[in-house]
Amino acid sequence: MKKIRIGIVGYGNIGKALETAIKNSSDVELVAVFTRRSPSEIKIKTETAKVVKFSQAEKYKDNIDVMVLCTGSAKDLPVHGVEFAKMFNTVDSFDTHAKIPEYLNNVDESAQASGKVSIISIGWDPGLFSMIRMISEAVLPNGVTHTFWGKGVSQGHSDAVRKVPGVKKAIQYTIPIDSAVDRIRSGENPKLSAGEKHLRECFVVCDENADKSKIESQIKSMPNYFADYETKVHFISEEEFEMNHSKMPHGGLVIRNGLTGVGKLHNQTIEFSLKLESNPEFTSSVLLAYARAAYRMNMAGMKGAKTIFDVPIYYLSPRSREELIKDLL
Repeated sequence: MKKIRIGIVGYGNIGKALETAIKNSSDVELVAVFTRRSPSEIKIKTETAKVVKFSQAEKYKDNIDVMVLCTGSAKDLPVHGVEFAKMFNTVDSFDTHAKIPEYLNNVDESAQASGKVSIISIGWDPGLFSMIRMISEAVLPNGVTHTFWGKGVSQGHSDAVRKVPGVKKAIQYTIPIDSAVDRIRSGENPKLSAGEKHLRECFVVCDENADKSKIESQIKSMPNYFADYETKVHFISEEEFEMNHSKMPHGGLVIRNGLTGVGKLHNQTIEFSLKLESNPEFTSSVLLAYARAAYRMNMAGMKGAKTIFDVPIYYLSPRSREELIKDLL
């Protein structure tokens, strides 16, 4: 069976984890890693794959079936998503929720023109949690859905902090407020803002002469990331950062409370949870499943930008539809 040929754009936490996921999947192979840095600086684990400059990507149009974009949502993907969709089937993890409709339209223009499929905003939120929210709402239309993230490292928010001038290293933890979770699980449906459900905590290593008060102000006022939350910013040494903040756990919950019946109503609850020891490794595994789907959708004649709502679920599996029906249905 022909293997699906994968390219990785960006070799940070997600890119490195994706390379491992590819090694663990028998139906895909890594062709190349694309970087803005000098290729000689990048040491990958796949001996048969190459490290290539972004500017050389077009030369691989006939050698790569799907490009998986592993760069940041804050500033990179709005550019990379549009540019790479002009040449390749793509999958990305764009996670700025408020800007997804705009981003979808921009990528769709490129993908329609190239005849390729681009699946955007794939991961666990946006991504799997989005699908669970949709299914829960469809099954329990008379109800309310609540989403909680953490406690864990948000890669998108951490990346946004690292983009602040003067920041050398940074990590951001999203922390659910326990009292809010308890109220939802008890069957209550209060109207809670995102800031009433979560805290955000940042640990920052800054440049030697950086203005810490200015950095803290820029972080706390950042729209779509921190402005609507209680945010704590801690400035620490590089040694403390490496010792205490080098792991990347995460997780979360989607809970929907709803009512069914007429006259005599019944409370019903749907709950979906994730407990992740490695956020990058899990996210890259989701991205790879949707890379498989992007290739299959394009082979079936589809094109344009897609979301998780648009993908036939059996396209995610390396197994055939018939085998899935026989063994899992």
